[in-house]
Amino acid sequence: MFTQQIAQKLHIKSSQVETVLELLAAGSTIPFIARYRKDMTGALDEVQIQQVQDEHKAMNEFAERKAFIEKTIIEQGKMTDALQEKINKAITISELEDLYLPYKQKRKTKAVVARENGLQPLADMILKQEDIDLETAAAGFLNEKITSTEMALQGARDIIAEQINEDITVRNKLRMLFEREASLISTVITDKEKEAVKYTDYFNFSERISNIPSHRTLAVLRGFLEGYLRISIEPAEEMALEIIESLVITRMSTCSEQLRKAARDSYKRLLQPALETEFRTALKTAADEEAINVFAENLRQLLLSSPLGSKRILAIDPGYRTGCKIVCLDEKGELLKTGLIFVHEKNRQAEATQLIQSLVSTYAIQAFAIGDGTAGRETEQFIKGIGTGLPVYLVNEDGASIYSASEVARLEFPEQDITIRGAVSIGRRLMDPLAELVKIDAKSIGVGQYQHDVNQPRLKERLDQTVMSCVNSVGVNVNTASKQLLSYVSGIGGVLAENIIQFRKQQGMFKSRKQLLQVPRLGEKAFEQCAGFLRIPGADDILDSSAVHPEAYDLVHEMANGLGIEVDKLIGNETILKTIPVNKYINDRFGEHTVKDIIKELKKPGIDPRAELQQFEFAQIFSIEDVKAGMEVPGLVTNLTRFGAFVDIGVKQDGLVHVSEIANKYVQDPGEVLKLNQKVTVKVLEVDVNRKRIVLSIKQVGQERKVVKPAIKPTAQAIKEEKPLVMEDALASLKQKFRR
Repeated sequence: MFTQQIAQKLHIKSSQVETVLELLAAGSTIPFIARYRKDMTGALDEVQIQQVQDEHKAMNEFAERKAFIEKTIIEQGKMTDALQEKINKAITISELEDLYLPYKQKRKTKAVVARENGLQPLADMILKQEDIDLETAAAGFLNEKITSTEMALQGARDIIAEQINEDITVRNKLRMLFEREASLISTVITDKEKEAVKYTDYFNFSERISNIPSHRTLAVLRGFLEGYLRISIEPAEEMALEIIESLVITRMSTCSEQLRKAARDSYKRLLQPALETEFRTALKTAADEEAINVFAENLRQLLLSSPLGSKRILAIDPGYRTGCKIVCLDEKGELLKTGLIFVHEKNRQAEATQLIQSLVSTYAIQAFAIGDGTAGRETEQFIKGIGTGLPVYLVNEDGASIYSASEVARLEFPEQDITIRGAVSIGRRLMDPLAELVKIDAKSIGVGQYQHDVNQPRLKERLDQTVMSCVNSVGVNVNTASKQLLSYVSGIGGVLAENIIQFRKQQGMFKSRKQLLQVPRLGEKAFEQCAGFLRIPGADDILDSSAVHPEAYDLVHEMANGLGIEVDKLIGNETILKTIPVNKYINDRFGEHTVKDIIKELKKPGIDPRAELQQFEFAQIFSIEDVKAGMEVPGLVTNLTRFGAFVDIGVKQDGLVHVSEIANKYVQDPGEVLKLNQKVTVKVLEVDVNRKRIVLSIKQVGQERKVVKPAIKPTAQAIKEEKPLVMEDALASLKQKFRR
């Protein structure tokens, strides 16, 4: 059902849609379909498969609504062939609801009351637009409740106003006008100017809904919901009235003025509020989706950040007054030792140096991980000054505080306080960002905007999809993975993840993928979905450590036999693998895409697709007071929004590179040019120490200093408001550091 419509909308083949829907219905996951069923889908990627699923869900919901409307009208005995045909042809929810509007159960409206008072015939007389004596006509409808001709005419206008409101042609014409000309207008509520100071840019704001970016929509709506702003969505009233009158008044007559009054009443009382609600909902939905997309993409980039790998780490959670919490971790992230040093008290620095040197030696430490929050840069300088010769990494702390107070952390380290747990998280995040970040709610990771304002079920759905996609694209070591990491593997989930952990504890490390079938409740279907994404380094079968699916092991052996060598001699031998004729191994089970993927995997089996971690050095500046206009300094991109990029330059306060300052060309989406954690050189344009704001530019690097004034366009105005708004988000979407 809906196969053709989905295919047309997504510009893919109907057969591809059918295959995807069949696979999803059979319990296959999106990562599994994208990786191991390319031949069946025509190599659709995860995004396309997700789009098919989303469109199918939306169309099913549309069909259910259509069926309900049909049933309701039939039960009323008002269904006609013409109406049924219109319902059948409706392709949008607005079309459907417009058709249903006259048949909706209504509260006691003005029109309903007027009809009860017998005024429908008078309304019909006026609608005929003949030259009649209205006073005389209206006098014929006087009764106990209608005591004057004006009351009669008012009642007739109420009926006409409702009929205009329910006219599909009128609504469609006005809808097109709104799409083309309507503006989102906001004004401050009287006497709330002081309370609403963060919304100053929206006290007298207007922008066409066809152009307004998502972050400004969400900002205005937040101000509205918090009770600081009054908003409306409408075009120029005269334009709307002109459209209605042109459709309603077909000839000049004595009735024209009554129709004109009815048209005005219909628009102001019924049509404009209804269309405003419709368009506000549509704007919110679109803005939500845009913000969610930004969050999801940023999250993807963060989760796929470069890992240091299995190294012995000394991790430090910096602090001033309370000292720096230190932990030593082994190659698997297990806690070996804890400690406390005071590096910001000169009389205790020698003691701290001695302890660090001792721990490095005792536990064969290979690298330092230092949280980048409070006292992070100062602690970094101290550690470097000790001269151990080991690499020192500043690690983004976002999420560490969430983890340290979580149930997961309490179960892992019941005897340790939250500061030690936070230090462990910092160290593990350096080793493997993905494995550590999956332990906390994705919303707690500060790479989004307005995450509290958007549709929460939809946000959770998209973020969960993103995490699952990242986990499966990297692969998981089944013998070391946490329950949280395993739960995101295709086909597993929370229950099976726990069962795998318990099996591992009771039976020892997995030596083959086949052992997974011994895990309670892990049946053939779950095995099919998860096996290719689970890795077993050092397994009895070398293929168990690769991304080759067990269903294709026989094919690999066939390739090896065809070359007269063992499988282990085939793996990693690019010279030999290049000689394998793809067509020779294509059959009913394995198509061209699968065979090529297998050969590609055999060249570098189980390789981590993430980039290798590179060290980064900030400039010798440590606080916002050290930052001066004209400076050119290195930085790391920490957050991407539609209005710009936030860059960490090492002073505890991220600077903003407005979208117009990213490149010497038009940039619509910063994500097209920049990536999270990307190293950039920026030029400082402005510093506001009191407001803790730093304005940066990428495109002006290398140019002579110019006096740059903040732009006064709506986009730039929003920036002035956006940043404090975002920073107020509890989960620190603009990289606000956790503090103790």
